[in-house]
Amino acid sequence: MGTQDPGNMGTGVPASEQISCAKEDPQVYCPEETGGTKDVQVTDCKSPEDSRPPKETDCCNPEDSGQLMVSYEGKAMGYQVPPFGWRICLAHEFTEKRKPFQANNVSLSNMIKHIGMGLRYLQWWYRKTHVEKKTPFIDMINSVPLRQIYGCPLGGIGGGTITRGWRGQFCRWQLNPGMYQHRTVIADQFTVCLRREGQTVYQQVLSLERPSVLRSWNWGLCGYFAFYHALYPRAWTVYQLPGQNVTLTCRQITPILPHDYQDSSLPVGVFVWDVENEGDEALDVSIMFSMRNGLGGGDDAPGGLWNEPFCLERSGETVRGLLLHHPTLPNPYTMAVAARVTAATTVTHITAFDPDSTGQQVWQDLLQDGQLDSPTGQSTPTQKGVGIAGAVCVSSKLRPRGQCRLEFSLAWDMPRIMFGAKGQVHYRRYTRFFGQDGDAAPALSHYALCRYAEWEERISAWQSPVLDDRSLPAWYKSALFNELYFLADGGTVWLEVLEDSLPEELGRNMCHLRPTLRDYGRFGYLEGQEYRMYNTYDVHFYASFALIMLWPKLELSLQYDMALATLREDLTRRRYLMSGVMAPVKRRNVIPHDIGDPDDEPWLRVNAYLIHDTADWKDLNLKFVLQAVMESEMKFDKDHDGLIENGGYADQTYDGWVTTGPSAYCGGLWLAAVAVMVQMAALCGAQDIQDKFSSILSRGQEAYERLLWNGRYYNYDSSSRPQSRSVMSDQCAGQWFLKACGLGEGDTEVFPTQHVVRALQTIFELNVQAFAGGAMGAVNGMQPHGVPDKSSVQSDEVWVGVVYGLAATMIQEGLTWEGFQTAEGCYRTVWERLGLAFQTPEAYCQQRVFRSLAYMRPLSIWAMQLALQQQQHKKASWPKVKQGTGLRTGPMFGPKEAMANLSPE
Repeated sequence: MGTQDPGNMGTGVPASEQISCAKEDPQVYCPEETGGTKDVQVTDCKSPEDSRPPKETDCCNPEDSGQLMVSYEGKAMGYQVPPFGWRICLAHEFTEKRKPFQANNVSLSNMIKHIGMGLRYLQWWYRKTHVEKKTPFIDMINSVPLRQIYGCPLGGIGGGTITRGWRGQFCRWQLNPGMYQHRTVIADQFTVCLRREGQTVYQQVLSLERPSVLRSWNWGLCGYFAFYHALYPRAWTVYQLPGQNVTLTCRQITPILPHDYQDSSLPVGVFVWDVENEGDEALDVSIMFSMRNGLGGGDDAPGGLWNEPFCLERSGETVRGLLLHHPTLPNPYTMAVAARVTAATTVTHITAFDPDSTGQQVWQDLLQDGQLDSPTGQSTPTQKGVGIAGAVCVSSKLRPRGQCRLEFSLAWDMPRIMFGAKGQVHYRRYTRFFGQDGDAAPALSHYALCRYAEWEERISAWQSPVLDDRSLPAWYKSALFNELYFLADGGTVWLEVLEDSLPEELGRNMCHLRPTLRDYGRFGYLEGQEYRMYNTYDVHFYASFALIMLWPKLELSLQYDMALATLREDLTRRRYLMSGVMAPVKRRNVIPHDIGDPDDEPWLRVNAYLIHDTADWKDLNLKFVLQAVMESEMKFDKDHDGLIENGGYADQTYDGWVTTGPSAYCGGLWLAAVAVMVQMAALCGAQDIQDKFSSILSRGQEAYERLLWNGRYYNYDSSSRPQSRSVMSDQCAGQWFLKACGLGEGDTEVFPTQHVVRALQTIFELNVQAFAGGAMGAVNGMQPHGVPDKSSVQSDEVWVGVVYGLAATMIQEGLTWEGFQTAEGCYRTVWERLGLAFQTPEAYCQQRVFRSLAYMRPLSIWAMQLALQQQQHKKASWPKVKQGTGLRTGPMFGPKEAMANLSPE
């Protein structure tokens, strides 16, 4: 193995071709101009694949090792890395490379059905992109390509997010609200420097990249000796430095704190480096955190970017770092890279360097003495097209067999935002606590570095009851917490509602909503990072469990916003893409599909969705049960039998799957909503309303059973089409929500329990076990003879969020083993097989494709947790356990007897 010239490190080799390293004794190279340093160690690359002996993967989760850690060659387990979460070796390669769903994936028969819609979409897309120069709310022409790289995002709720990939790259950015840039910024790196006896012996960028810029830096870290572990909102990266007897553990922390409406809003992240010296020699260790000002794209091109050092001392704690000022309109911001000063650490910096150069000056500065020169004063503003970066370094001494801690923060202050229409100024939630002037980055950095230990205690107290429950499978513990990434990284905004901007309705019949909107602000999250609509209500129906259980005041605020939007109208006429019909944007007394597009002016202009006229959708109003909404919904009961009818097109959340007449999905939601109306009327003492809806419920129940129940399950719909007898995985959604509300059984039973259980068993047998060998979750539609329903573009898809909701329904009805088996297929497929971690899609098919990366609906996994908690509560309140029903189709999951008693037996 030869030596390397430091001036030529980095060959531009793609990451997929560079993940290999030697396992022989490490060699050294002699860098030029080292200022008298010793030889500096570097590992070259050679693949160990051929020589790797078979071994147990005991290095990762003992309950859930999987294939993601098979490549790990190291022995180090890192500093206090938890046993549960999503763990992957940095050298892992996902073999399956799927494509985003495109028009050529549509069958000929379905393409013929949608040819009109396709032509209208192309016309609209061309006008949007080429005439208006805007980005489409759904871009079917340019889907986000597959990148199997993402890790835990940084940043609290509503202040923007920055995603750091599992290989360490800063690669997905949402600073402008709701708008994503998928760009890996090469200069954004951590670098380690080790010195012994006053001489640098090892200096390495902790990255597997081999870029064409900054080529004086030592790139090409050996990925076989490092792994990543995610348990949102924290993540750990463990690096075993070959030949150095040193292990680095980088812990990433974000303040995602249930029931906290202050710190959870902060645009910050903390990186804590625990360095363990396993050798018998003392050494000095330095970690350098370099960061580009901006992303190197069009937002940086006008120039005028500048950096400056800062030091903030408060309450005896000192924080030093750099401010990266990015004044580009319309949303200027300041990024702060900072470190905590302690008695055992030294913090130095370099204010500015060119991130597009070889980087020789920075590299040699660190190599010389393990510190940076720390010039004073601010940098000169950049010229047009010229980039600028800076770096902060923390150094400490490490005793033989000792351990030390180096602490960094990353904060960004973009207090005032404008959405794409640039019509109104909004203030982010965190400005209530840190001010609106754009000078809060130092205070945010100081606060984060002084409070992160408390945040971690609170995170542990929240997560421990689940993590410590041995009856729960390891994959579920990972899925439950890691899927929460979307609450912050779903293009999320959390805005202050200024008193003079409160709608006039709040001064009249809805004045009781005012305090919540004023005190807790306005919350919005996207349907998906590719489906750019805020608070899409038919999908939020599934995802809402996460907010209800963890930040209920945000859920309340969202619902109040929907109530206000329901009363408004926008009679502007537009052409809907599916039907070609001209109709108003928004009608009064119907729930909006969404609250608007971040590239426009959300809340002011709602219903960015224009594929269907959702005023005629059958599920939206049912998902928001208000008197006025129910009255408008009743017009869909054409024959007055107490059951609404679908209109012969895709008039519900399955917007590509035609439904005609009474249907299992919408009919079930209708009956559940009517049942809730009965309960609401009883609580309010409104006897006439209670009698009215009780009558509707009685008639509707009879019609639903007569028209749809076939002895094994509820038919998809009651039409004469062949696919009307399809087994829909989501057919019990109404019962799911009733049970979640504490209804749906006993005196409040709507659907016969034996029918619900039998339908769920049929779904498990056909949609789960007869699909893809039972290993991919539940397909949306299955024909009764065990072949997927291909009558639409959505019936043969798996919708991850629907599957988690289905699993919750199974748990509610005592089919706990079936529920976990069903949900596990989705987790294994998304997180372990397809490489879609932290970008869980809306859908995937059995082969080839996925659709809509990073989607809202999978937050419904929190419905599984609610179902488990409700069953545990019931078990605790029952005097004894009765005879089982005999309905179970598989063994009970989990080692504890308590798990066996989670059914309502």
